[in-house]
Amino acid sequence: MPAKARRTRSDALQNRERLLEVAARVFAEQGLDTAPAAIAKQAGVGVGTLYRHFPTREVLIDAAYRRQLTKVCEKVSDLLAQHPAAEATRMWMDHFIHYATAKSGMSEALNAVIASGTDPYSDSLALLTDAVAALLAAGARDGSLRTDVAPADVLLLMGGIAYSVRHGTQEQARSLVDLFMDALTKNSPGS
Repeated sequence: MPAKARRTRSDALQNRERLLEVAARVFAEQGLDTAPAAIAKQAGVGVGTLYRHFPTREVLIDAAYRRQLTKVCEKVSDLLAQHPAAEATRMWMDHFIHYATAKSGMSEALNAVIASGTDPYSDSLALLTDAVAALLAAGARDGSLRTDVAPADVLLLMGGIAYSVRHGTQEQARSLVDLFMDALTKNSPGS
């Protein structure tokens, strides 16, 4: 009997993850008008499963946003384990830009969450600051990144680059990230 309970729990977690992935994509692409049944169908589960995990649309939106943010931040340790710090930082910036542009598509949905009294952004800054701080610390240790740059400054510039993607092209965003990485890898006096 315990083995069956574990399997059910594992299946429930997999269903929840699929729902979050699909919801984040669908809300970013189609906005709030998407029916919960359509999200459940795309995730390969019944609508009852969706409501069991996420009793309201706002709870689903909030959870999808937080999951996407967590995945972006968790990517840092994987990248640092496999690549030198400067290369890992550049790769992470690409992940961040993708996340930020997808999040901008969810803005209407996130505004509905805020209107319901929940703050989906409450942990965002701390998670992102920790992720960038880990990249900068690794770059300081291996000598590949400047030591005089604060995580908050990196996030501010990355936010600006992500904003430019909505009003420019992907090529422009890549050029801006390359320019930013060039600045991060140049040693300045006192660094």
